[in-house]
Amino acid sequence: MSGQSGGADALLSVYDEALPSVYGYVVRRCADRAVAEDVTSETFLAAMDTVRRDTSAVPSTPWLIGIARHKLADHWRRMQRTPEPVDELPETTDDDWDAHLDRMVAHHTLATLGPAHRAVLTLRYVDDLPVADCAQILDRTVGATEALLTRAKRAFRAAYPENEFQSSRRGGHV
Repeated sequence: MSGQSGGADALLSVYDEALPSVYGYVVRRCADRAVAEDVTSETFLAAMDTVRRDTSAVPSTPWLIGIARHKLADHWRRMQRTPEPVDELPETTDDDWDAHLDRMVAHHTLATLGPAHRAVLTLRYVDDLPVADCAQILDRTVGATEALLTRAKRAFRAAYPENEFQSSRRGGHV
């Protein structure tokens, strides 16, 4: 019984520090804050179940983000089975229209990449996690994660649509 309590206590000790990171990870991947809150709750419930069953589990922020990643995948699978209607584009002003278009193009480009490339780029540059944390979440070594990140950046650059302005700005070179 004390082993079960120890895992729960360990999870509670990282909860306050981990909650903003886990929620931030989820909300950046969901269009709806209510869904992000639900997935975050599911993440912590699954973590609690795990530490109660597995006394060797060591709760940490990267470990919780790994659980959140699986919960998001479950959510997206459910959404593919029951599609929701697409909402209107958000209202934007002329000043932020270019930034909005850049985000749309980046999201589209990320969606064309394979899951490993998409995951490592998002963890590193959207979630601003250090490579070591990305490696832990992706269950890879730091060296393998750095190599994956290099390949993912190359793939992103190759997939990112060029326009005339970007090409002329770079002198036509990629």
